[in-house]
Amino acid sequence: MDQAEQLRNIIKAGTISNNKPLARVITVTSGKGGVGKSNTAINLAIQFRKMGQKVIILDADFGLANIEIMFGAVPKHNLCDLIYQGKNIREIITWGPMEVGFISGGSGIAGLSNLNKDYLWYIIRNLEELDAIADTIIVDTGAGISDAVLEFLVASGEILLVTTPEPTSITDSYSLLKALNRHPRFSNEASQIKVIANKVSSQEEGEVLFGKLNAVVSGYLKLPITYLDAVPDDAQLSQAVMKQMPVSLQSPQAKSALAYERIAEKLMNKEPGQKIQKRGMAAFFSHIVNGKKI
Repeated sequence: MDQAEQLRNIIKAGTISNNKPLARVITVTSGKGGVGKSNTAINLAIQFRKMGQKVIILDADFGLANIEIMFGAVPKHNLCDLIYQGKNIREIITWGPMEVGFISGGSGIAGLSNLNKDYLWYIIRNLEELDAIADTIIVDTGAGISDAVLEFLVASGEILLVTTPEPTSITDSYSLLKALNRHPRFSNEASQIKVIANKVSSQEEGEVLFGKLNAVVSGYLKLPITYLDAVPDDAQLSQAVMKQMPVSLQSPQAKSALAYERIAEKLMNKEPGQKIQKRGMAAFFSHIVNGKKI
């Protein structure tokens, strides 16, 4: 029995219940590092909390620890401890500002496809519990077009792509979308890609940035993407980062904090004809382990 069949049997056996609440999973990504991806993830989490949402961030950037640095806290455990040390899901959550939960992925996610049925059963049951703990789960991926990043994006129904006016950022964002579009399991009908223009001088610059990206994406990839909003280049955000605090808490009236608030409101207030997708965290990881949709 192969891994995919094992996992389907686990789900059919009732491990993932259709009667339980499902969390909304939002994946934040970028074509290159240094564009503000992790800042976006953590500040949106804070804004969602201000709106009454229970939020957990999964730091899936294996090479860096940006989220925990910005949290000002070092987690005692990560996903590897759940997989290999028998910890339960609640034990590996670190609670940060405003009770935003944080899970360090470590290198645990990379080894999911090699686990046996017993391990899968345990992990899926624990991940299912996240749906009861959080309303929204934000996955902060690594930057670029590695296989690990693409697996997360393929599994996600809601992707926020952070880019900046730098020509290299726009080019790398296009390269990421090109790689995603070529992925054999990617479906543009099942995924929404929303662009955030970061570090812009004005709203107009953000719209121009998106226009440039959208022109090549629609022209060469035929891939639908939408413009979410812009976050201005803001000295107060840089000051907050130096103090290891989200700008949405350190300076809630800063231009960047107000932009994150506006973006969070847009994400929470669904547009006419659209509904918020809630796949749940267990299904999200099932997609990654399976290598195919269940």
